[in-house]
Amino acid sequence: MYNYTSYVEVFMEDIFLERYPKIDLHGYDRDSARMATNDFINENMILGNDTIVIVHGIGLGIVKREVHEALRLNKNVIEYKTDNFNDGLTIVKLKK
Repeated sequence: MYNYTSYVEVFMEDIFLERYPKIDLHGYDRDSARMATNDFINENMILGNDTIVIVHGIGLGIVKREVHEALRLNKNVIEYKTDNFNDGLTIVKLKK
């Protein structure tokens, strides 16, 4: 009856993440990861992409926390979610 797509439904239908732009932050320190995340978001806003993937790895979670903090503060990010099947990457929805 309702014509809406929930956050979970959007990400569950997009099981093939390879089609989205992706940045790999393995080996980055927290400051470089934050800057690279913001630059990647800005570039994809210019290109008109509405979904991106950020690969931060698992490790101790330092880079993941910094990436999530940058995403939380970025005005171009609508929502973000750690992938259900891989804790080492985050799927990000951007404003159009």
